[in-house]
Amino acid sequence: MSSHTNRNVAFVLWMTTAAAASACASLRGASTPSLYETQQSVERYIDSGRYDADFARVVKSASGYLESRAAHVTRPAIVLDIDETSLSNWPAYKANSWGRVVNGDCDIERGPCGLRAWQASARATALKPTLDLDKRARMLGVAVFFITGRPSNLRDATEKNLREQGFEWDEVILLPADQSFPSAADFKAPERKKIADRGYTIVLTMGDQQSDLTGGYAERTFKLPNPVYFLP
Repeated sequence: MSSHTNRNVAFVLWMTTAAAASACASLRGASTPSLYETQQSVERYIDSGRYDADFARVVKSASGYLESRAAHVTRPAIVLDIDETSLSNWPAYKANSWGRVVNGDCDIERGPCGLRAWQASARATALKPTLDLDKRARMLGVAVFFITGRPSNLRDATEKNLREQGFEWDEVILLPADQSFPSAADFKAPERKKIADRGYTIVLTMGDQQSDLTGGYAERTFKLPNPVYFLP
Protein backbone atom coordinates (compact mmCIF):
# COMPACT_ATOMS: atom_id res chain seq x y z
CA MET A 1 0.00 0.00 0.00
CA SER A 2 1.40 3.40 -0.95
CA SER A 3 1.94 6.28 1.47
CA HIS A 4 -0.74 8.24 -0.37
CA THR A 5 -3.22 5.41 0.11
CA ASN A 6 -2.28 5.09 3.76
CA ARG A 7 -2.98 8.79 4.31
CA ASN A 8 -6.35 8.42 2.60
CA VAL A 9 -7.21 5.46 4.82
CA ALA A 10 -6.31 7.44 7.93
CA PHE A 11 -8.39 10.39 6.71
CA VAL A 12 -11.40 8.20 5.96
CA LEU A 13 -11.16 6.57 9.37
CA TRP A 14 -11.10 9.95 11.04
CA MET A 15 -14.00 11.16 8.92
CA THR A 16 -15.95 8.19 10.29
CA THR A 17 -14.99 9.19 13.84
CA ALA A 18 -15.93 12.80 13.16
CA ALA A 19 -19.27 11.71 11.71
CA ALA A 20 -20.05 9.72 14.84
CA ALA A 21 -19.08 12.67 17.01
CA SER A 22 -21.27 14.90 14.88
CA ALA A 23 -24.25 12.62 15.37
CA CYS A 24 -23.76 12.66 19.14
CA ALA A 25 -23.36 16.43 19.12
CA SER A 26 -26.57 16.84 17.12
CA LEU A 27 -28.46 14.79 19.68
CA ARG A 28 -27.18 17.12 22.39
CA GLY A 29 -27.95 20.19 20.35
CA ALA A 30 -24.26 21.13 20.49
CA SER A 31 -22.02 22.35 17.69
CA THR A 32 -20.40 19.74 15.48
CA PRO A 33 -16.70 19.19 16.25
CA SER A 34 -14.31 19.37 13.34
CA LEU A 35 -11.89 16.60 12.45
CA TYR A 36 -9.05 18.71 13.87
CA GLU A 37 -10.95 19.30 17.12
CA THR A 38 -11.57 15.57 17.48
CA GLN A 39 -7.88 14.81 16.95
CA GLN A 40 -6.88 17.45 19.46
CA SER A 41 -9.37 16.13 22.01
CA VAL A 42 -7.85 12.66 21.80
CA GLU A 43 -4.32 14.03 22.09
CA ARG A 44 -5.21 16.18 25.11
CA TYR A 45 -6.81 13.22 26.88
CA ILE A 46 -3.70 11.11 26.40
CA ASP A 47 -1.06 13.79 26.96
CA SER A 48 -2.77 15.27 30.03
CA GLY A 49 -2.35 12.09 32.05
CA ARG A 50 -6.10 11.47 32.29
CA TYR A 51 -5.82 8.38 30.09
CA ASP A 52 -3.03 6.98 32.29
CA ALA A 53 -5.08 7.66 35.42
CA ASP A 54 -8.20 6.01 34.03
CA PHE A 55 -6.15 3.05 32.82
CA ALA A 56 -4.44 2.61 36.19
CA ARG A 57 -7.78 2.77 37.98
CA VAL A 58 -9.13 -0.20 36.03
CA VAL A 59 -5.96 -2.26 36.54
CA LYS A 60 -6.02 -1.49 40.26
CA SER A 61 -9.50 -3.00 40.44
CA ALA A 62 -8.31 -6.05 38.49
CA SER A 63 -5.33 -6.43 40.82
CA GLY A 64 -7.58 -6.28 43.87
CA TYR A 65 -9.81 -8.98 42.46
CA LEU A 66 -6.78 -11.14 41.64
CA GLU A 67 -5.52 -10.83 45.20
CA SER A 68 -8.89 -11.85 46.59
CA ARG A 69 -9.32 -14.92 44.39
CA ALA A 70 -5.92 -16.38 43.52
CA ALA A 71 -5.62 -18.57 46.60
CA HIS A 72 -9.20 -19.82 46.47
CA VAL A 73 -9.53 -21.40 43.03
CA THR A 74 -8.05 -24.37 41.22
CA ARG A 75 -5.18 -23.52 38.85
CA PRO A 76 -5.83 -19.76 38.75
CA ALA A 77 -5.12 -17.89 35.52
CA ILE A 78 -5.53 -14.45 33.99
CA VAL A 79 -6.04 -13.63 30.31
CA LEU A 80 -4.69 -10.38 28.89
CA ASP A 81 -5.03 -8.68 25.55
CA ILE A 82 -1.80 -7.19 24.17
CA ASP A 83 -2.37 -3.99 22.17
CA GLU A 84 -3.41 -1.02 24.31
CA THR A 85 -3.69 -3.46 27.21
CA SER A 86 -0.15 -4.71 27.75
CA LEU A 87 1.82 -2.83 25.07
CA SER A 88 1.13 0.70 23.83
CA ASN A 89 1.01 1.53 20.12
CA TRP A 90 0.29 5.23 20.65
CA PRO A 91 3.46 6.36 18.78
CA ALA A 92 2.18 4.65 15.62
CA TYR A 93 -1.30 6.11 15.99
CA LYS A 94 0.07 9.57 16.71
CA ALA A 95 2.15 9.38 13.51
CA ASN A 96 -1.18 8.89 11.67
CA SER A 97 -2.92 11.78 13.44
CA TRP A 98 -4.65 9.15 15.57
CA GLY A 99 -6.02 7.25 12.57
CA ARG A 100 -5.77 3.45 12.39
CA VAL A 101 -3.62 2.46 9.41
CA VAL A 102 -2.97 -1.28 9.45
CA ASN A 103 -0.83 -1.95 6.37
CA GLY A 104 2.18 -0.30 4.73
CA ASP A 105 5.57 0.78 5.97
CA CYS A 106 6.04 2.68 9.22
CA ASP A 107 7.68 6.11 9.25
CA ILE A 108 7.31 6.88 12.93
CA GLU A 109 8.76 10.39 12.61
CA ARG A 110 6.80 11.74 9.64
CA GLY A 111 4.03 9.19 9.08
CA PRO A 112 2.25 7.28 7.90
CA CYS A 113 2.97 4.30 10.10
CA GLY A 114 1.44 0.95 9.24
CA LEU A 115 0.42 -0.82 12.45
CA ARG A 116 1.67 -4.26 11.40
CA ALA A 117 5.07 -2.84 10.44
CA TRP A 118 5.23 -1.05 13.79
CA GLN A 119 4.34 -4.25 15.67
CA ALA A 120 6.94 -6.17 13.67
CA SER A 121 9.59 -3.69 14.85
CA ALA A 122 8.96 -4.78 18.48
CA ARG A 123 9.29 -1.19 19.75
CA ALA A 124 6.05 -0.88 21.71
CA THR A 125 6.46 -0.02 25.39
CA ALA A 126 4.83 -1.76 28.32
CA LEU A 127 1.78 -0.26 29.97
CA LYS A 128 3.20 -0.30 33.48
CA PRO A 129 0.04 -1.11 35.45
CA THR A 130 -0.46 -4.23 33.35
CA LEU A 131 3.20 -5.17 33.66
CA ASP A 132 2.86 -4.89 37.43
CA LEU A 133 -0.26 -7.07 37.31
CA ASP A 134 1.62 -9.66 35.25
CA LYS A 135 4.48 -9.72 37.76
CA ARG A 136 2.12 -9.99 40.72
CA ALA A 137 0.25 -12.85 39.07
CA ARG A 138 3.52 -14.74 38.62
CA MET A 139 4.44 -14.15 42.25
CA LEU A 140 1.08 -15.60 43.32
CA GLY A 141 1.54 -18.66 41.12
CA VAL A 142 -1.16 -17.53 38.69
CA ALA A 143 -0.82 -18.54 35.04
CA VAL A 144 -0.74 -15.70 32.50
CA PHE A 145 -2.16 -16.09 29.00
CA PHE A 146 -2.07 -13.46 26.27
CA ILE A 147 -4.78 -13.69 23.61
CA THR A 148 -4.27 -11.21 20.78
CA GLY A 149 -5.74 -10.41 17.39
CA ARG A 150 -2.23 -9.98 15.99
CA PRO A 151 -1.58 -12.35 13.06
CA SER A 152 0.51 -15.46 13.63
CA ASN A 153 3.40 -14.20 11.47
CA LEU A 154 4.11 -11.64 14.21
CA ARG A 155 4.72 -14.25 16.90
CA ASP A 156 8.51 -13.81 17.10
CA ALA A 157 8.32 -10.00 17.15
CA THR A 158 5.45 -10.02 19.65
CA GLU A 159 7.15 -12.38 22.10
CA LYS A 160 10.43 -10.49 21.73
CA ASN A 161 8.66 -7.20 22.49
CA LEU A 162 6.84 -8.62 25.51
CA ARG A 163 10.00 -10.24 26.84
CA GLU A 164 12.14 -7.13 26.43
CA GLN A 165 9.49 -5.08 28.25
CA GLY A 166 9.60 -7.44 31.22
CA PHE A 167 6.49 -9.58 30.77
CA GLU A 168 6.36 -13.27 31.66
CA TRP A 169 3.69 -15.68 30.53
CA ASP A 170 2.58 -19.25 30.07
CA GLU A 171 1.29 -18.90 26.51
CA VAL A 172 0.78 -16.30 23.80
CA ILE A 173 -2.18 -17.08 21.55
CA LEU A 174 -2.30 -15.24 18.21
CA LEU A 175 -4.86 -15.15 15.43
CA PRO A 176 -4.56 -18.38 13.40
CA ALA A 177 -3.14 -18.07 9.91
CA ASP A 178 -5.66 -17.89 7.05
CA GLN A 179 -8.63 -17.49 9.38
CA SER A 180 -10.95 -14.55 9.92
CA PHE A 181 -13.67 -13.93 12.47
CA PRO A 182 -16.70 -11.59 12.42
CA SER A 183 -15.66 -10.27 15.83
CA ALA A 184 -12.68 -10.56 18.15
CA ALA A 185 -15.08 -12.22 20.58
CA ASP A 186 -15.62 -15.07 18.11
CA PHE A 187 -11.89 -15.83 18.34
CA LYS A 188 -11.08 -14.95 21.93
CA ALA A 189 -14.00 -16.54 23.79
CA PRO A 190 -13.35 -20.04 22.33
CA GLU A 191 -9.65 -19.64 23.18
CA ARG A 192 -10.58 -18.87 26.79
CA LYS A 193 -12.78 -21.97 26.77
CA LYS A 194 -9.78 -24.06 25.68
CA ILE A 195 -7.81 -22.71 28.64
CA ALA A 196 -10.68 -23.46 31.02
CA ASP A 197 -11.03 -26.95 29.54
CA ARG A 198 -7.40 -27.58 30.50
CA GLY A 199 -8.39 -27.17 34.14
CA TYR A 200 -7.57 -23.50 34.70
CA THR A 201 -9.89 -21.11 36.49
CA ILE A 202 -9.71 -17.82 34.62
CA VAL A 203 -10.04 -15.36 37.47
CA LEU A 204 -10.11 -12.34 35.19
CA THR A 205 -9.69 -11.21 31.62
CA MET A 206 -8.69 -7.66 30.73
CA GLY A 207 -8.70 -5.74 27.44
CA ASP A 208 -9.29 -2.37 25.83
CA GLN A 209 -12.15 -3.55 23.59
CA GLN A 210 -15.46 -5.00 24.74
CA SER A 211 -14.94 -7.73 22.15
CA ASP A 212 -11.82 -8.79 24.07
CA LEU A 213 -14.09 -9.70 26.98
CA THR A 214 -17.44 -10.85 25.63
CA GLY A 215 -18.32 -14.53 25.56
CA GLY A 216 -17.68 -15.82 29.07
CA TYR A 217 -15.10 -18.24 30.51
CA ALA A 218 -13.77 -15.74 33.05
CA GLU A 219 -15.01 -14.85 36.52
CA ARG A 220 -14.60 -11.11 35.98
CA THR A 221 -13.91 -8.82 33.03
CA PHE A 222 -12.09 -5.49 33.16
CA LYS A 223 -12.52 -3.00 30.32
CA LEU A 224 -9.68 -0.51 29.81
CA PRO A 225 -10.11 2.92 28.18
CA ASN A 226 -9.28 3.38 24.51
CA PRO A 227 -10.06 6.84 23.11
CA VAL A 228 -8.62 6.15 19.66
CA TYR A 229 -10.29 3.17 18.01
CA PHE A 230 -13.10 0.60 18.32
CA LEU A 231 -12.91 -3.01 17.10
CA PRO A 232 -15.99 -5.23 16.86
